[in-house]
Amino acid sequence: MLKQIEPGQLVVGMYVARLGCRWLASPFWKKSFLIESGDELAKIREAHIGELWIDTSKGRDVPSADHAGAPSPVAPEAAAAPSVAAAVPAAPVGAPAVVPAPPSPLVAAPPSATVRPVATVRPRSGTRLATQAPASIRAEMGRASKTLDSSKSAVRSMFGEARMGHAVEVGEALLLVEDIAGSVMRNANALISLARLKTADDYTYMHSVAVCALMIALARELKLGDDQVREAGLAGLLHDVGKMAIPLAILNKPGRLTEDEFDVVRTHPMEGYRMLLASMDIGAAALDVCMHHHEKMDGGGYPLGLKGEQISLLARMGAICDIYDAVTSNRPYKQGWCPTESLRKMAEWRGNHLDADLFMAFVKCVGIYPVGTLVRLRSGRLGVVCELTPGKPLTQPKLRVFFSIKSATYIAPEWLDLASAGCQDAIVCHEEAATWKLVDIDRYWMGE
Repeated sequence: MLKQIEPGQLVVGMYVARLGCRWLASPFWKKSFLIESGDELAKIREAHIGELWIDTSKGRDVPSADHAGAPSPVAPEAAAAPSVAAAVPAAPVGAPAVVPAPPSPLVAAPPSATVRPVATVRPRSGTRLATQAPASIRAEMGRASKTLDSSKSAVRSMFGEARMGHAVEVGEALLLVEDIAGSVMRNANALISLARLKTADDYTYMHSVAVCALMIALARELKLGDDQVREAGLAGLLHDVGKMAIPLAILNKPGRLTEDEFDVVRTHPMEGYRMLLASMDIGAAALDVCMHHHEKMDGGGYPLGLKGEQISLLARMGAICDIYDAVTSNRPYKQGWCPTESLRKMAEWRGNHLDADLFMAFVKCVGIYPVGTLVRLRSGRLGVVCELTPGKPLTQPKLRVFFSIKSATYIAPEWLDLASAGCQDAIVCHEEAATWKLVDIDRYWMGE
C-alpha cells in the first residue's frame, strides 16, 4: 500500500516508493529504494523534500503514535509535477521556424533566449551513483549486452511514439539512463564498445544509447556532480529524438544525401526541441543538448550558429560524443572509421569544431587505442585492444595477440598486458584489418 508521509516521519526500514521531487533533483540514483541507514535519512532531509510516499507492503509502516494526523494515502501520480511544456511561437507562413535556445544550467542563455523555469538542482556528493563496484570488461560484457538489447527495444518504442506525435515518456527514459549508467560505472568500455557494433536497421536507436553512455563516462571523467552526470545521460539519450520528424526515406537512405535532403536533416535539433517541450519533467539541460549538439566552437554549426562559450558545457560534450559514435559506426553509405583513426581526425577539429579541453578528457575515457582497435606491436605481431587498465598509461592497454606479420599467418591467441612488469613489447601504430585481409577481429575482444 502506498502512503504519503512527511520526511520527518521516515525511519530506517521504510521502503520509499517515490520522492516528491524531480528525479534529476533527487539525492538518490534509484526512484524507489529501501532506507537502510541514517545517512540515507540525512540525505533526504538535507534535500528539503517536502513530501514522499512509502510502500508499506515492502517495508515498515508509520508507527501508530506518529500516524495520527498524518496525510492520508494518495497515489504518487496525484502529486506529479505540473507539465513544463511551453508553446513554441509559430512562424509566419513561408518563414523558417526559429525556436529560441533554452537556458543552460552551466552557461548563460543568449540574449534572445526564452527562459524556461526549471527546478533548482543542488550539487551533492556521495550518492548511489558512486556505489557500483568496478568490473573487468570481460566480467561486464554479458551484462552490457543484455542492457543494450533491452535499451534498444525501449528506445525504438519510445522514439516510435514520438514519430506518431506522442510526448516522450520521461519515466521510461530515466529508467534507461539508470540501467546504462550502471554498466558504465562498472566498466564503461564494455557497453560503449558493444554499442559501436550497431547495424543499419537499428542505427538511430543504438546511437542514442551509445551517446548516453559516452556522455555519462565523459561527465564522470570531468568529475561533474551526480546531478549533472544524470542530466548528461538523459540529454545524450534524447539528443536525436528530432530525427523522428525526418521522413524515413531520407533517414534510412542507403546512399549519400543530396544537399536538399541534408537541409531536411538539419531541422532535427529544432524538431527534437519541440518534441521535448511537450514532455513532462524535461529540464533545460536535455533541451539545450537536443538543440545545440551540432553547434561548433567557431560558430559554423547549426541551428543558431552559437560560438565558443555561448555553447553550454553539456552541448559541447554532446557534440564530441555524437561525432565519435557516428564516425566509428557502420552506416548504409560508408564503413565506420577505426576508433583510433576517428580520434586522430577529431583531434584536427579541436578549437574549430570541438572544445579542445573536453576532447582531451574524452580521449582519457575511451583511450588513445580504444577497445576493438587493431594494433601492430614492436614484436612484429598484431593484436586487438581488449581493455584499458585504470591508472595505467593509455598507451599500455591489455591486448589479445593473434597474428604474425612475419609469417602472415594466424597464431594461437595470447593475452598481453603491456603495463605489466617486465613486458618488453609496445604498440607501434594502429592497423586496418583490410590491409591484412583479416575478418571478424571483434571476436578477440568480445570473447566467446
